[in-house]
Amino acid sequence: MPDSRLKAMNATSLLRDDHKRFKELLRKYEKLSDEEVEQKEDIFAMLKAELDDHATIEEEIFYPATREVQVAGAGEIVEAAVEEHAIVRTLLEELSELEAGDVEFEAKMKVLKENVEHHAHEEEMEVFPLFRKLPHERQDEVSERLRARKFELSEGDWDDGA
Repeated sequence: MPDSRLKAMNATSLLRDDHKRFKELLRKYEKLSDEEVEQKEDIFAMLKAELDDHATIEEEIFYPATREVQVAGAGEIVEAAVEEHAIVRTLLEELSELEAGDVEFEAKMKVLKENVEHHAHEEEMEVFPLFRKLPHERQDEVSERLRARKFELSEGDWDDGA
């Protein structure tokens, strides 16, 4: 069953790749000048869509599976991640009602960046190791469901590289 380990890594690899993409978009945003409002709007739109899809697949598939792990504190770790998603979703809603380039928008983008980076780090350090404690068959099943749901949410505009 060596193939199982490869597939199991794909769930966390997929999510880790998303994290890298978020950080890349946030870095691009930070490099833009105050006058590059249209580019800021475009990057925010991409970031919002990708964060929404990412949070959805985690909340629908990844977190429920990870809650199955019989390790002390696992439930609290996953619940903290869910709460962090709620904060990010609130920030995204608030940002959607503001104009890119405005002082309030820029301040909220900074807070969004801090929250996303913090959440990604904690997830990789705490949640991913819990997921890897699931039986390999369950990891494979979750990995497949994650990939399929991400493809569906992106309306076919996503390639997992497989």
